Amino acid sequence: MDCDVLVIGAGLAGLVTAVEAADRGLRVIVLDQEGEQNLGGQAFWSLGGLLFVDSPEQRRMRIRDNLDLARQDWMGSAQFDRPEDFWPRRWAEAYLDFAAGEKRAWLHSQGMRWFPVVGWAERGGGLADGHGNSVPRFHVTWGTGPGVLAPFIAGAGAGGEGAYSLSLSPSGG
Repeated sequence: MDCDVLVIGAGLAGLVTAVEAADRGLRVIVLDQEGEQNLGGQAFWSLGGLLFVDSPEQRRMRIRDNLDLARQDWMGSAQFDRPEDFWPRRWAEAYLDFAAGEKRAWLHSQGMRWFPVVGWAERGGGLADGHGNSVPRFHVTWGTGPGVLAPFIAGAGAGGEGAYSLSLSPSGG
């Protein structure tokens, strides 16, 4: 087997990584110890809820949200206050920028759709200075966990038939 990128693990993160690398013209192999029945890992069993900031669904429900409020909510929950929190804080800031920016449009371009209501994943006290969210941000994907995985599984093909090659253990272990 020859590749530019070897991804270890066919969970959601591994599958997204493979699609992104393949979209850049790289030859990708995804290797997982589990069999096809476990493709997608724990994401398969999830409710498929995703965090978006100031989404069309939120606006339709008259939920007033923005990046500053989401950042205040996240930082209020995380309480980053130690020197070793530097990288976790940077990751949180980058993720919030993504959730308020290109995340929804990118996933939509991959074929993902969401229920037209927004719920609470972690309800805070109604203020953006404590634990949880001060507004609903939980968007459930049509098809739940399998619906989240579908666009990324579609890019796989055993033996290099798809955008990337997927190598799974036939024994599941």
